[in-house]
Formats: sequence, C-alpha cells, structure tokens
Amino acid sequence: MEIVEDTLGVPIATFLARPLFAHIATASPDGPRDSPVWFLYDEETETVWIDADRASNSFTDRIEEDERVAVSVVDSEPARGLIQHVGVRGTATLEPFDAERAGRLYAKYLGAGRETWDDRFHTYVEQPPDSATLVRVEPETVVARDQSYRPAPTY
Repeated sequence: MEIVEDTLGVPIATFLARPLFAHIATASPDGPRDSPVWFLYDEETETVWIDADRASNSFTDRIEEDERVAVSVVDSEPARGLIQHVGVRGTATLEPFDAERAGRLYAKYLGAGRETWDDRFHTYVEQPPDSATLVRVEPETVVARDQSYRPAPTY
C-alpha cells in the first residue's frame, strides 16, 4: 500500500476506525457507479472490508466484472470548517461471509452490545442469507487529507 499523500494529522487507521460512511466507486458499461457503505478497516492486513449482499447490492456484480475500485471516507462539519478525507484505490474481491468480521463491522456502527441492535442486523449476523458476502478491498494507493478551513463568521 503506497501512501501518496498524508496531511490528515491523525493516523489513517484512527480516522478509519470512526463510524463514518464510505462510498465505493465501481465501473459499469454505463459509466461509474457510487454506493454508500459501512466498512471495517483492518490495520494489521491494511485491508478494507465492506458488508454486502449479492441479492440487494448491485456493486457486487460490478466487482465481479471489474475488480478496480475506489473507496472514499469523508468527515465534514461545515459549521466548524472540518473536512477530512481518506481515499483508497485498489482491487476488490468478493469473499465468503464471515460472521465474526461482520459482527465487528456492525459493532463499529451499532455499538458493542448486540442485544441493542435492530433485529435485522442481529439476525443477519446470526443467520446470514446465502447471498451474504463481504467485499475485501486491497488498497494500492491511499490519499489522506485534512482540507479544513476557518469558517466565515455567522451573524
């Protein structure tokens, strides 16, 4: 994994551990497509994992056709002038559903106590459908930027 630029000001892994939405960009014959997703960054293997379902996520079909992807994670608070971004370009593969990994991914967004999760997430991890899968993104290049600014005063 080549870090092309890093002006983030915090470790990339720390930023990616936050429960922010990612967007995965894939290619289709009709042009690029973008899908908002939940993700889990594995610092040890430097991979990004995305929860997916072949029955309801069309990006899985596009990944099978063309493994090249881009993943973008942005934190933005305009009132504070905060704009931080991590962008990844790499290759993606569809991997078998792993309940342990999916549980960690969901806990990132829903909290550690599974008993408090909405039933659909709890059931999905405990009894995944045959269409459940995980997308593994192997980053080739990473750009991490802090593009924050001083906001204009409000009167």
